[in-house]
Amino acid sequence: MLLLHTKVLVLNCSYEPLTICNVQKAVLLLFGGKAVPVAHHPEKVISTVARSYPLPSIVRLTCFVRVPYKQIILTRKNIIIRDNFQCQYCGKTDLPLTIDHILPHSRGGEYSWENLITACPRCNSKKGNRTPQEAGMYPLKKAIRPNKLMFMQQLTTTFSSEWKPYLFMS
Repeated sequence: MLLLHTKVLVLNCSYEPLTICNVQKAVLLLFGGKAVPVAHHPEKVISTVARSYPLPSIVRLTCFVRVPYKQIILTRKNIIIRDNFQCQYCGKTDLPLTIDHILPHSRGGEYSWENLITACPRCNSKKGNRTPQEAGMYPLKKAIRPNKLMFMQQLTTTFSSEWKPYLFMS
């Protein structure tokens, strides 16, 4: 794996996760004095002619960055990400996905995070224009409005074990 493709978790000075960036950006933050290292990748280094530096895994900004609260925009792509690329009725992940209204639109169902879920074409067709109770088909998990941290967790397929306390609070 090329070092430049290595990902680094960026924390605000309050240790709140802000973003995930590539190692090049993290090194620029470190050498610019805008961040300090919190954790390093074991056995990975960046070598220069004169010195070797441990490759950062987590960096913390030295100054607090105020991030205005931004809601995740309701889009097809974001619904699929929230639902972990999985049909919410049968659980399959190997089929193309459609968007299903839990309460059908024709019956007053809204275009909202709480009423839209992913479904494979077979399940979507089987449920049809019925409520989950009428169809006997219930979503695997409750449809909720996601937040930025949820998206960071789901989009981070491979992460260092040091990231876990910051992303998953466990």
